[in-house]
Amino acid sequence: MPMIRAVIARLAGSDRVNFLLTNAFPRRLVTSFIGWFARIEQPLVRDVSLRLWRLFSDLDLSDAAETRFSSLHACFTRQLREGARPFVADPAILASPCDAIVGTYGNITDGRLLQVKGFCYRLGDLLDDEAHALALAGGTYVTLRLTAAMYHRFHAPHDCVVTAVTHIFGDVWNVNPPTLRRVQRLYCRNERAVIRTQLAATGRAVTLVPVAAVLVAGIRLGFIDMPAGPARKTRWSAACHAALRKGAEMGWFEHGSTIIVLTSEGFSVCPGIKQGSTIRAGQALLQMMPLPAGSDG
Repeated sequence: MPMIRAVIARLAGSDRVNFLLTNAFPRRLVTSFIGWFARIEQPLVRDVSLRLWRLFSDLDLSDAAETRFSSLHACFTRQLREGARPFVADPAILASPCDAIVGTYGNITDGRLLQVKGFCYRLGDLLDDEAHALALAGGTYVTLRLTAAMYHRFHAPHDCVVTAVTHIFGDVWNVNPPTLRRVQRLYCRNERAVIRTQLAATGRAVTLVPVAAVLVAGIRLGFIDMPAGPARKTRWSAACHAALRKGAEMGWFEHGSTIIVLTSEGFSVCPGIKQGSTIRAGQALLQMMPLPAGSDG
């Protein structure tokens, strides 16, 4: 087992090999197959699949609500024990919506965000909505990448009202660093959902963009019915009015991927947030600065 892990680590350490192994195949076809396969509840298939997953990742189920699962998919989308992810209570703090590795972050300048060093992308392309992008001008963004072994559900970062959801069909490139360094505008190419919210107390705008990836083209939301079947392969948008408390579950990935958190002006990244660091759902991510006198939020 240690020898196999060492070989895997060596292969994963090569950018080019990693990129080819995780992208150079019919991504949509394989993703659809894995979506079907992961739901098989036959005990032998389930047990072998889970063993292989443990071999290829640092899967930790110590905080899971259940430790036995009917299928690989049930393990992917597992829930946690009550209280396993306490959300910071400070009303001035926007919490991380998910477990993740922190990627790029900073101010939204000239409508552009950093993918990796040397690659930027337009916010209007990510959101597929220039007016929405303009409303977030001067705001802040943080990119959060979920790995395969992580908890895959995501939560409301603050007391908020979801005002609209847009689902944008697209590709399913891997979202790991080797791919981000090779595929320009990757987040704008992949399937994604745009979740628009307003903070309950101030009305400030916070948008979450869950981005799908290879083997994980399923984004599910718990507060609104999303399209299924052929309808899912088109651009879909709907207004809604879903009030969520801080920490309430918003949805989940079928495996792991990325969430980009976007805010309007008046937020700063919390101390301790560094690229490459690990954060858990509920921990401090962004801090709200006081509203200017006379501002309506």
